[in-house]
Amino acid sequence: MKKLLLLVFFFLNVFFSFSQTITITDEQSKVPLEWVVLISENPKQSVVTNAKGQADISSFKGSKEIIIRSLGYKSIILSYKQLEQLEFVIELETYNLNLDEIVISATRWRQTTDKVPSKIISISPKEVALQNPQTAADLLGISGKVFIQKSQQGGGSPMIRGFATNRLLYTVDGVRMNSAIFRGGNIQNVINLDPFATENTEVLFGPGSVIYGSDAIGGVMSFQTLIPELSLDEEPFITGKALLRTASANNEKTGHLDVNVGWKKWAVISSFSSWDYDHLKQGSHGPDDYIKDYYVETQNNEDVIISQNDPLLQIPTAYSQINFMQKVRYQPTDKLDFQYGFHYSETSPYGRYDRHNRTRNGTARYGEWNYGPQKWMMNNLLIHHQQNNSSWFDEVNIRLAQQTFEESRIDRSLNSLNQANQIEEVKAYSVNIDFVKVMSQNNTLYYGAEYVFNDVKSRGFIRDISTNDSQVTASRYPESKWSSIGFFVNDEHVLSEKITLQAGLRYNRFILNADFRGNLAFYPFPFTDAKINKGALTGSIGAIYKPTNDWMLKASFGTAFRSPNVDDIGKIFDSEPGSVTVPNPNLDAEYAYNFDIGVAKVFGKTVKLDVTAFYTNLQNALVRRDFQLNGESTIMYDGEMSQVQAIQNAAVANVYGVQAGIEVKLPAGFRFSSDINYQEGEEELDDGSTSSSRHAAPLFGTTRLRYVADRLSMEWNVIYQGQRSHEKLSVEEQGKDEIYAKDENGNNYAPSWHTINLKAMYQLTDAFSVSGGLENITDQRYRPYSSGISGAGRNFILSLRADF
Repeated sequence: MKKLLLLVFFFLNVFFSFSQTITITDEQSKVPLEWVVLISENPKQSVVTNAKGQADISSFKGSKEIIIRSLGYKSIILSYKQLEQLEFVIELETYNLNLDEIVISATRWRQTTDKVPSKIISISPKEVALQNPQTAADLLGISGKVFIQKSQQGGGSPMIRGFATNRLLYTVDGVRMNSAIFRGGNIQNVINLDPFATENTEVLFGPGSVIYGSDAIGGVMSFQTLIPELSLDEEPFITGKALLRTASANNEKTGHLDVNVGWKKWAVISSFSSWDYDHLKQGSHGPDDYIKDYYVETQNNEDVIISQNDPLLQIPTAYSQINFMQKVRYQPTDKLDFQYGFHYSETSPYGRYDRHNRTRNGTARYGEWNYGPQKWMMNNLLIHHQQNNSSWFDEVNIRLAQQTFEESRIDRSLNSLNQANQIEEVKAYSVNIDFVKVMSQNNTLYYGAEYVFNDVKSRGFIRDISTNDSQVTASRYPESKWSSIGFFVNDEHVLSEKITLQAGLRYNRFILNADFRGNLAFYPFPFTDAKINKGALTGSIGAIYKPTNDWMLKASFGTAFRSPNVDDIGKIFDSEPGSVTVPNPNLDAEYAYNFDIGVAKVFGKTVKLDVTAFYTNLQNALVRRDFQLNGESTIMYDGEMSQVQAIQNAAVANVYGVQAGIEVKLPAGFRFSSDINYQEGEEELDDGSTSSSRHAAPLFGTTRLRYVADRLSMEWNVIYQGQRSHEKLSVEEQGKDEIYAKDENGNNYAPSWHTINLKAMYQLTDAFSVSGGLENITDQRYRPYSSGISGAGRNFILSLRADF
């Protein structure tokens, strides 16, 4: 026993003799900096500072070059020996003009942006704290580079470079969130995520199919949630935050709490958030076409039109939501790390406001049109292993995930007793294995494999609201199984100190089996099932030229694909009044070919200019076109004779544009920045003519003037969107009276708009801070392009936060 105790003491002594903690703070305020990334190539190591600005860098010993970077601060490069001389205490200078930041989304591994040919942006927790976004969709919007469409308050569908919905990819903690029922119409899945529990958000612009597979055509949105933090000494490491927030435009009542407890090898973090929003009030100055001054209320099984006391209220738009996250981390050695995460999100039922705006025979079209509770659950396990002496890899990440998605639709025509219900559930399973291997001083190889399986269940029924009796009716989707397996390799080669090349290749197999027999009693389809088993090959190549530390040139060419999913092949729904979409089992993947060129330049350490131009050609595009069912071009659907349509590989689309940004460091703590995005898109129609692309947003951007001094941060900003004339609207958008305003000729169009906003945050003490803002100061009535709901009118926000 005595010998055993001596042996244990010896190993503990050896361990602590090699343990070294670095502390990083803000140069001015001396506040500890969380999420600072330290990277070394030799030895290959990376760590992130905790809430106390600390990290264990004992594994960096001997490194001649340790890169220390944090968003909004000047990057520095020091050797381990220099850190020793500084007694492992570093102060970072505030600086927003860096050309090289740390990103993960390009290859799923930490890289600097000067090694990545694609355009990538990061949204930091510090920015989120100042801007106070209400949802994860709003979080993306504060970047000024992602356009957000909304059909109702409980929603948010990003548009990136002329693409949206199932042509964009979402990942959470490295796990694919896109399911087999992601549709071409606007989606709301991003609101499942909790902005308060998000550690970092990245947006990769352009193709990402080499690393991420299907759907990554227009871009990839990568969300990293809070990671449990270990203790660096013998004392438990306890940290967290609590927050309360309110907003006047929708009487918001929000609360959040997260707590992290860490020991040497174990750590846990728990997070809970609750939101409650009343009906959203729009502004008083703007198009009258956006005002609906009534709502429908069901009284004794009869629908009654109620006149609103306040016509600016958008009823029904109220909803609530809860999010819960639990993570456990176990790190037995510095080479092996296990992280398990559980996520759960659920909304209340909420009205789809654009459908409530539809009319028929001079009155409301619907008595009800609501989404049922939207539920999302994910279990995921990450295993990280480091093995520098392996001939196959230096590091490997294995991700195992199981997700459940549940969504439903409830609609009923005005004064009809029959309420239609459609309920969908998707169980998704995925395995990702990602390797990284430093082949030489100038060459790094990233490679891996992915398997995804989706099991889709769908049912429909009609309920008599007077008797509560129900009967089975057609489901929205056939019972289906969709799977994907892919293998990829990506090589980064540093040709010289100024030039880096990167190239990648992926082969993907996608398989879909759909069974339509459950709906044959309702629709006479000329088929009973559909099967797809096809492959897709994609690749990318790019170069980065950095002649000096002050400017950088990037160019890349890449391909991407989107495989047909269950929504494409088997959906039955009313796309618009007088049209019905039916299944089409004969579909192929669509392919995108994209070229990017970008330049970034810092002038005199005071001005940074960043411009990227892009062009994307989409071939074999999956689009909705007129179709025939059993030789008939029209059928009776929902009591109305409707044109038959189906998703088909029937078009070519082209999108091109420019993203530009400027940042100026001004005297006395002021900083000016502006982002502007211009994109044009067109797609081929049946007759060979062209139409504007629905998801290519008009010109939009954000301009900011920020002041930072000690404990105070303030920002004036202007958010704006250009006009989209009737002629420039896509053909399928031109007839949507419930969405758009009317021009002088009585035609639908999207007017230009802008809002002036003030945001501020003040650090009361080391633990408490207060933030708030006044949005849409001039009380504009505006509606973002393609949205079915207007933005908030004048809106006062107040938030109190405690960090511990």
